[in-house]
Amino acid sequence: LIIASENIDEVIAIIKASKRQDDARQALTARFGLSDEQTAAIVAMRLGQLTGLEQEKLHNAYQEIMARIEELNLILNDDHVCRELIKSELIEVRDKYGDERMTDIDYTAGDFNAEDFYSDDDMVITISHMGYIKRTPLTEFRAQNRGGVGARGSVTRDEDFIEHIYTASMHNTMLFFTDRGLVYKMKVYELPEGAKNTKGRALQNLLNIEPGDKVRAYIACKQLDDAEFTGSHYLVFATRRGIIKKTSLSEYSRVLAKGKKAIIIREDDALIGVELTDDNSDILLAARQGKAIRFSTKSLRAMGRVSSGVRGMRVADDNEVVGMITMEPESTNTVMVISENGFGKRTPLDAYTPHNRGGQGMKTINVTERTGQLVGFLSVNDEEDLMIINRSGITLRIRVADIKEAGRVTQGVRLINLDRRGDVIASVCAVPTDPDDQAETVDGEELNDPVVEEPDVDGNEADDEVDMEESNE
Repeated sequence: LIIASENIDEVIAIIKASKRQDDARQALTARFGLSDEQTAAIVAMRLGQLTGLEQEKLHNAYQEIMARIEELNLILNDDHVCRELIKSELIEVRDKYGDERMTDIDYTAGDFNAEDFYSDDDMVITISHMGYIKRTPLTEFRAQNRGGVGARGSVTRDEDFIEHIYTASMHNTMLFFTDRGLVYKMKVYELPEGAKNTKGRALQNLLNIEPGDKVRAYIACKQLDDAEFTGSHYLVFATRRGIIKKTSLSEYSRVLAKGKKAIIIREDDALIGVELTDDNSDILLAARQGKAIRFSTKSLRAMGRVSSGVRGMRVADDNEVVGMITMEPESTNTVMVISENGFGKRTPLDAYTPHNRGGQGMKTINVTERTGQLVGFLSVNDEEDLMIINRSGITLRIRVADIKEAGRVTQGVRLINLDRRGDVIASVCAVPTDPDDQAETVDGEELNDPVVEEPDVDGNEADDEVDMEESNE
């Protein structure tokens, strides 16, 4: 419009000489190098815009447009200016609309119960060694004829494997215990659902676990809301320094989403295991230097949730408890012990004489420089496999039935050859036998070197409880 007003005589002549508006636009484009939008605006221009006042308005509008363009370019090209603009606009929105929320979202209002939305179907819960968990309908695991090859149950990473398998219904509860003595609770229907050939989700993404803490033990409670069941069952805790505690399961029936203190753990200590018992079992604790102690759960008095426990096994400063087992006296399971240099054996439970808690224990494996110290202590049966993981990342799966039984004071047989110098066994666990995997057969040499058995040492229960009494949270 400014170009047209400054060349008005020539523009009028071009328009008058044109037969149609299209001809006028084409002529204006050829003469002044204008776009279609500009020529259309000139052709539609009113005569009133030819006055000096209107021309001044056009020049002022042009200057404003050019200034706005310069301002927008500055915002696009200068990050600091852009952020300051965003900040000022957000503050303006806050000041204008930042009043109190007018409504509340309350999931506990009325008689709402999340369980009402889920049928109480049976589920298979799987937890991998690296902490991936999922629930799968039991109906996906169809029955097969005897002698079948089975079905692949889960897909995991190459260095991962299924470590725990539980069967529970959708309304049952899972308890998760961490190294620092906290407990978390989730209903089965809250666990991520996945097909049997998926790996699930990481527990760290499901629980409000503190940084640096890690889930150490899992308990599947089918009747956590049953007062008769929780009142007659107990959780037994064990720590690295040999502290043990028995607490009624009813103490853990109510757990908040942020977790709850399950046991008081000292700064130089850590939780190693939690077991559910009906108080008719025996407890076995094993220490790294090769001794184990057996005593009845009845010898432990029940303590409150916020307590540290009592001494279960006496260990020196350079020693620590590496495993806990709870077994019924008539159990047909055997005790599996594995040393860090790859030696192991199975021993009948009867080989471990019951004693008072708090003692140093009796020899469970003959620890030598060749065998290395004890790293694995667990209860196994012939329907399970033994998973062995080295520090170098190598994983070996062995059929428990292929490991022969040996005496309590022997060194056992070689379970795995550690090819790398300095490599040792880092972790062991028992898992259900997987028909799809060809487990390794153990046919190594048996090492039954003569050993002079040390006398058993029983502890003094009264002395051990002096500094282990219950404390308030």
